Amino acid sequence: QVQLVEFGGGLVQAGGSLRLSCAASGRTNSSYSTGWFRQAPGKEREFVSFISRGGINTYSADSVKGRFTISRDNAKNTVYLQMNSLKPEDTADYYCAAANYPSTVAGEYDYWGQGTQVTVSS
Repeated sequence: QVQLVEFGGGLVQAGGSLRLSCAASGRTNSSYSTGWFRQAPGKEREFVSFISRGGINTYSADSVKGRFTISRDNAKNTVYLQMNSLKPEDTADYYCAAANYPSTVAGEYDYWGQGTQVTVSS
């Protein structure tokens, strides 16, 4: 069992940056691959980025490539999502999730955080 809590959301102007954190408790962070997903109002949840349990493999959606960077510090049981050059279309609730294997599919993640809201103003 693992519990996930996201931090770092907020309101930012277009072009700005935010760093989201996903803190894990329970089983160690390094036991899971971690993904970030987001859900905008009225839209389905969509994949943003994942990182393997050791941090070697990462992958991001085309919509955020070159702007968002995922990383992890297993000593701190924390995964980060650095978001630069933010756009109004990045506005959404952002969720981190844990799975045995990295995946772009939300249904393959076993544990989810409660989400943190990101709002990008134009």
